[in-house]
Amino acid sequence: MTANTTASVAIRPGENSDRQTVITTFECSPATCQDLFESLEDAYAQFISHQPGFIGAGLHVNDAQTRIANYSQWRRREDFQAMLRTPEMRTRNRAMAELFKGFEPVMYDVGAVF
Repeated sequence: MTANTTASVAIRPGENSDRQTVITTFECSPATCQDLFESLEDAYAQFISHQPGFIGAGLHVNDAQTRIANYSQWRRREDFQAMLRTPEMRTRNRAMAELFKGFEPVMYDVGAVF
């Protein structure tokens, strides 16, 4: 490859392209990180993972314990949205809101799976 070569990326929908991926980052402090992580972990174990359309999720913490990244996969966007609207999740979200400074949820379509 020469210095003048430009790389390009092609999104190739595959067999999993109909899945909805949600990546959320939470900004927290080292003082609240563990509590927020445990609240998210409990929400997934006790409620979210049992909702229709749920496929899987992961929780990640940065070294400084100032950010938690969460990704989840859902069969359809509507399944994720329905989970958020449940009384159980609305109660949990209000309680967790006290543990983070801000958050950014972003929905993605799967472009390729390796």
